[in-house]
Amino acid sequence: MNLSRRLLLLAALLPALTTAAAAPGIELKPVKVSPHTYYFQGQAGIASKANKGFMSNAGFVVTREGVVVYDALATPALGQAMVRAIRKITPAPIKIVVVGHYHADHIYGLQALRQPGVTIAAHRNGRDYLTSDAARERLAQRRADMSPWIDARTELVGATQWLDFADGQPWRFQLGGLHFRVIDSSGAHSPEDLLLYVEEDKALFAGDLFFSGRLPYVGNANSKRWLQALDRMLDAQPTVVIPGHGAASRAPREDMLLTQRYLRHLREQMGNAVQELLPFEEAYARTDWSAFKDYPAFSQANRLNAYGTYLLMEQESLQAEAKP
Repeated sequence: MNLSRRLLLLAALLPALTTAAAAPGIELKPVKVSPHTYYFQGQAGIASKANKGFMSNAGFVVTREGVVVYDALATPALGQAMVRAIRKITPAPIKIVVVGHYHADHIYGLQALRQPGVTIAAHRNGRDYLTSDAARERLAQRRADMSPWIDARTELVGATQWLDFADGQPWRFQLGGLHFRVIDSSGAHSPEDLLLYVEEDKALFAGDLFFSGRLPYVGNANSKRWLQALDRMLDAQPTVVIPGHGAASRAPREDMLLTQRYLRHLREQMGNAVQELLPFEEAYARTDWSAFKDYPAFSQANRLNAYGTYLLMEQESLQAEAKP
């Protein structure tokens, strides 16, 4: 093999070698929130090389027969670190992984959790995302911006069990003496939102429908359905809620108010702008954001949230006009 071909081969292998070498350096420390339930709390802000993609939450539940995992974090290396951290708590095998939704910061660790005997359960709507241009574009963007943590070996991983909720009821299962409910909240934050409730612990994994101490990423979510989902979320009366971002909440009704107030403010202000036929830039500039500007993620997310809501309010206005 000549020198130029050797250099090309080394360049192709370098990202994979770098990731493999760096991954063992990531150590995750699970936080115990109830007798069987733990979670990993990511840092504030967006995914970056500086935080190694660790800016979202995931968690797990330990039973005597196996482990149930909720979400998989934002990189394969973080998924590997999750497995190592779980092994320090229990030798019981991972049995079920529940995908809260198919956003990049929650799913790229799935390939480390994909093992023989592991059921990966997700909402059937996730299949549409996996085959979409948006999924491919996001992965390409993360490969460019997050190397070596996201690289050519990072895969989009589907479910081994797609849940359809045709009967409108939660998916219930038991493992090791504990009872679980997987609750369909699709169409709120994403088309495939799922919550996981641990009955004996009264612990709820709420994914990105619940944000603790920071503003949510709204994007093109349906904020009307999101608010409806929040109204139903506490029907089970959980004593602790683990959000997709931020610290676990032991006062979920109180902590939920920030997300509710923020979504309602977005809808009211952007809705008024649509009714007045104001262009988005003018609407955004005249809106008073002072009640929210000091919360984490405001600078990164607020303009995108407002624009997504502006488009949504335009759509809702057109639908209302079309009704007889």
